[in-house]
Amino acid sequence: MISDPNNTTIWIVPADKAGKRLDISLTQLRFQISRSQWKHLIENGFVRIEGQTSHPSYILRSGDRVEVTIPPPEPLELEPEEIALNIVFEDDFLLVVNKPSGMVVHPGAGHSKHTLVNALLHHCPDLDGIGGKQRPGIVHRLDKDTSGLLMVAKNDSAHHSLARQIKEKLVRRIYVALVHGEVPQEEGHIHTMIGRHPVHRQKMSINVRVGKDAITNWRVKERFPHFTWMELRLQTGRTHQIRVHMASMHHPVVGDKVYGRDRLPETYPSELKSAIAALSGQALHAHTLGFHHPATGDYLEFSSPLPIRIQRILDILRGKAGS
Repeated sequence: MISDPNNTTIWIVPADKAGKRLDISLTQLRFQISRSQWKHLIENGFVRIEGQTSHPSYILRSGDRVEVTIPPPEPLELEPEEIALNIVFEDDFLLVVNKPSGMVVHPGAGHSKHTLVNALLHHCPDLDGIGGKQRPGIVHRLDKDTSGLLMVAKNDSAHHSLARQIKEKLVRRIYVALVHGEVPQEEGHIHTMIGRHPVHRQKMSINVRVGKDAITNWRVKERFPHFTWMELRLQTGRTHQIRVHMASMHHPVVGDKVYGRDRLPETYPSELKSAIAALSGQALHAHTLGFHHPATGDYLEFSSPLPIRIQRILDILRGKAGS
């Protein structure tokens, strides 16, 4: 495939793709775009075959010249909103924020308001545009239902420095998670590819032809009957990485409705089941964040206490509930 500066990609169909539908083949080539999104792009003329518009069901022929132009995302109206932020650290260059479970990091489909970005724009009016119009200040993300520490850049030089540190694996990111089952080993290392699930497009998977390197190091902190309390260190930061990796070990994160278990065994105590049901998300917390300050070069490290929702489950498992 060949790309040009106008965001147009040219693909000459190889013999092994002949006889297949256009939309399916494009979905397999560009895993970041769903089949329904390709259907929309094809029907609106962003995909041409031999210079002509086509349709999603077109059957490819060997040697077909397919031109694909990905349009820029439609701008969202980003509105500052007065939402309380738990700010752990702030100076002229960056913030470290303790994000609660349930808060989306940046606006997108289905979440146009009440996000961390909306709150940040109210707190830092000059943030707009830093690192991109749609995700101002955002250097890395946490899933909606994952709590914990995030760093936010307040100017372009800080954004560049922090993003570079993540890319070069210089940022220390430690998570804690309660997972189902009793993990037998003391520690381990997971190294897979992670990409968009070929069928369920809202999920990620390790069983993909095309994906990105994903590395998670883990160790057991504490064991309970039917559960394990774990520490996880990210070497990469792929979408849903920890959740996918834990599920691939057959130890999904407690409360994870996407990669986890639909229901708990009837033998579990009612107090425990009620506490897990009250999670409203997964028992996964970004506990420690360390990096070098973009201006001074000093190493900074921050830790976030466990949210009450997770601490309560641990207390029950330790027999301390109500004490």
